[in-house]
Amino acid sequence: MAVATALHNPTPTDTALQCCRDQVDWPEAAYLHIPFCRQRCHYCDFATGLGTRELIETYVQMLCREIGSSYRYRHLAGDPRPLTSLFFGGGTPSLLTVEQVGRILNELKERIPFHPDCEISLEANPGTLTRDQLAGYRALGVNRISLGVQAFQPELLAACGRLHGVEEVYEAVSDLKAVGLDNFNLDLIFGLPYQTLEHWHNSLQALIEINPPHVSIYDLTIEPGTRFGRMYRPGDAPLPTEETTVEMYVMARKLLTQTGYIHYEISNFAQAGYACRHNRVYWENRPYFGFGMGSVGYEGGRRIQQPKTLYHYFEQVKAGVYPLPPEASPEEVWMDTLMLGLRLQEGLDLGHLQERFGRAKVEQALEKLDPYFEKGWASCEAGRLRLIPPNGWLFSNEILKDLLA
Repeated sequence: MAVATALHNPTPTDTALQCCRDQVDWPEAAYLHIPFCRQRCHYCDFATGLGTRELIETYVQMLCREIGSSYRYRHLAGDPRPLTSLFFGGGTPSLLTVEQVGRILNELKERIPFHPDCEISLEANPGTLTRDQLAGYRALGVNRISLGVQAFQPELLAACGRLHGVEEVYEAVSDLKAVGLDNFNLDLIFGLPYQTLEHWHNSLQALIEINPPHVSIYDLTIEPGTRFGRMYRPGDAPLPTEETTVEMYVMARKLLTQTGYIHYEISNFAQAGYACRHNRVYWENRPYFGFGMGSVGYEGGRRIQQPKTLYHYFEQVKAGVYPLPPEASPEEVWMDTLMLGLRLQEGLDLGHLQERFGRAKVEQALEKLDPYFEKGWASCEAGRLRLIPPNGWLFSNEILKDLLA
């Protein structure tokens, strides 16, 4: 393709890769990790574990202590900016009581202001929350719930270690609607052991009948150290073949977009106006806080990783000394920007890329993508660089490997 036609005329600084640190040091988003589950799912390699009421309460106290520590923010400059999104992830954050969630939110508000329209999301599993609990969360300001459904077949739920049944999914959705939490997401996983195309089609139809504003679909990854990692090798039965999982992905895209969902990110679909505000922070490579054991934040140009065990996390909080790695290099920012931004339907603004990273860097990237432009898997039109679904997203790992080589 004619690279020059896609780019504007160079500025005096376009010839070199520019330093890309965000000019706003205080993030406008925060992630809070709640590392407890009633049982670890067979596919899970997240920083989670079982927790008694006493341990969960101790963790909440330590999390509040971390949030409230002035030392925690020593690398940031200027006044705090209001949070526009907040995400309780895990683990199973719905194991927290309403009072515990309230304490965490109050601790945050003591340190960082909240935007009046702040999106506050909380992950939950069916069977771990009640209608009264949801009403309590909503009264605190929680306005979005992400429900881990994963499948609508009891045998598949049991096969991957989920404790809830199908009836509990419908009960949770009914409770969400009853208390006015109308902004909710349902997660589904494809590529599960013993899962067939018929299973997947039926799960999608059941989900469509529920009509959630947001849907996330994830391809099962067999991770070392998980129970599935000990039981199966990728590509072996009873796991579906790669060809079958591709069919599952294409089927989901077809059925959901026909129903009116916007496929706005590789794994995410939303009705108009319901795209997840918080996750867009990640995909647009913007700063965000990471609080809690095992969390990762992007603050002041640094990727900050918290300890992955409760013992080391508690020791760090007690000592009041927090990790402060070096700022990400311009090359690391460039790679992250491409890997994350190309997950989005709209892709990346070429003019913005050129201003941040220089004309030469962008031209080099476009030249590497020439084979994929010819295949129709990527495009560079109307000033935007993006991958074209379904093949551009199905083969995104291959494309990014070539792009970043």
